Amino acid sequence: MRTGRLLAGALGALLALGLQAAVAAPPDEPLVLEDIPEIGVPGGRLRMLVNRTKDTRLLYVYGHARLVNYAPDLSMFADILKDYTVEDGRIFTFYLRSGHRWSDGAPFTTEDFRFWWEDVALNEELSPTGPPIQMVIDGELPKVEILGPLTIRYSWSKPNPFFLPRIAAASPIFIYAPAHYLKQFHRKYVDPERLAELVAEDNARDWVQLFLRRGRMNKFNNPDLPTLQPWMLTTRPPAERFIAVRNPYFHRVDERGQQLPYIDEVILEVVDKKLIPIKTGAGETDLQARGLAFRDYTFLKESEPRSGLRTLLWREARGARYALYPNLNAADPVWQKLFRDRRFRLALSLSVDRDAINQYFYFGLATPANNTILPDSPLYRPEIGEACLGYDIAKANALLDEIGLTERRADGTRLLPDGRPLELVVETAGESVEQTDILELLRDDWAKIGFRIHTKPSEREVLRNRIFSGEALMTIWFGIENGVPTADMSPHEFAPTSQYDQPQWPKWGQYYETKGKAGEPPALPEARRLLELFDGWRLARSRDERRRIWDEMLTLYASQCYTIGLVANVLQPVAARRTLRNIPEKAVYNWEPHAQLGVYRPDTFFFVTE
Repeated sequence: MRTGRLLAGALGALLALGLQAAVAAPPDEPLVLEDIPEIGVPGGRLRMLVNRTKDTRLLYVYGHARLVNYAPDLSMFADILKDYTVEDGRIFTFYLRSGHRWSDGAPFTTEDFRFWWEDVALNEELSPTGPPIQMVIDGELPKVEILGPLTIRYSWSKPNPFFLPRIAAASPIFIYAPAHYLKQFHRKYVDPERLAELVAEDNARDWVQLFLRRGRMNKFNNPDLPTLQPWMLTTRPPAERFIAVRNPYFHRVDERGQQLPYIDEVILEVVDKKLIPIKTGAGETDLQARGLAFRDYTFLKESEPRSGLRTLLWREARGARYALYPNLNAADPVWQKLFRDRRFRLALSLSVDRDAINQYFYFGLATPANNTILPDSPLYRPEIGEACLGYDIAKANALLDEIGLTERRADGTRLLPDGRPLELVVETAGESVEQTDILELLRDDWAKIGFRIHTKPSEREVLRNRIFSGEALMTIWFGIENGVPTADMSPHEFAPTSQYDQPQWPKWGQYYETKGKAGEPPALPEARRLLELFDGWRLARSRDERRRIWDEMLTLYASQCYTIGLVANVLQPVAARRTLRNIPEKAVYNWEPHAQLGVYRPDTFFFVTE
């Protein structure tokens, strides 16, 4: 009955606006958002600035419609799905909404899941490495059962704690696709001659390239590709201005039955990245965060009278804004031995004046951080967040003496055991002046303990290769992505599990990723224990058990000072039109799992008339 009243209200609201009832058709059982701060008024255009054509993907990130989704408090709820159940951590049953349609009006059913699984994920040409790794548990693929047009089940013999978080992520895995549209590019469903014509028309290499070009839902660069997001793209790239219009079949409504999104159009204007702060200050955008940094805050505040914007400050949620990563897989055996000595890593950490960095770069508004988790996480304990912190030059010098680094040059630089100076290059990806400036302060800090550093920018891929080979001894990069995890989120960032995202132990991460076919097994017992705990978390069948494992992992990881975090809780400027409503005054700005703006549901933002 409630659903019927809501739909009647929605149709009535549309008719009152002089629109045809058929224009907007949410599912028979829409998702009713009962916690919208302020009921909105439909209409208007929202302008944003981007610096690359491929940033059309932000329409997917900010739209943030997911099968299962995160609320702002990071609890999970059924979003695109009507409901879901989980049994024993390994059996997942999904229930779709009756009457739900793609943006082109075609029904959204389990056929879209079957098509993706059988014809995309299991197709060796389209998916040469197989289904996403989050769907493979110890080599086992899920049993996929179509229980009806609106019900599908995935099951494994062991728990799969990665499944739901990955389909709810800012950059999720897709387990469905618009079958009615993509079948026309799949050789299983198309006459060979017709498919060859399509390949030629698209200037594609073969049907695989044609299919992948047309079906990348996360790229959001094909206006013909149906979507379930609140807005659908209408502009075909390349372009300097992209327009997305509201999806008439979007599945969310407010308490009055008004279909979301409130805003009719989202416009992305492509500009030079350096111009984004200037154009924001001139009022040429309605909502802007990307392309802005804390250093722009004063300018943005001073520009408010003429821009018509207000400048909000949201906290980042990385484990640290930036961290130093000593390469424990360094090719140089002398440096490798030093980096694997906790006393050396602790000495480096204790000689960083984080308060000075905070004051100089962030007006004292950030906090010292060791690149673990933040107090906003339910897993936080002070002994975790404060491990390896403090500014104690005397203790740092004593630790280096204890290691045996007692010989010095005339300028005070310590000597390595083989007589070389304790001197190295900290390498960067060359993408941030902020990193280089921070390293200038660190140079002075570390000189006080007889450790000299220089800086060298490299192109990102070149730097990655140098890290893998062990030639790059130390790098500076962003801290741990998710500093506010819950027990149900993966602790993979705290164990050697990745060769790409963990510059402190790339070969150990590669060994894990390749199941021992490449890389090296962890040489330190503490790192091996972190992997054992991570595997235990994967198999845990209860939240309490996952929480216990998280606690042990965090305690161990933090105590080892594997990375040298600097500061966290750096503030991100978010410039918003004064007339824009339902955007939070205070919030967390992070990629995973918040999707930057996405978790705050931009489909509920709306404009008022001043």
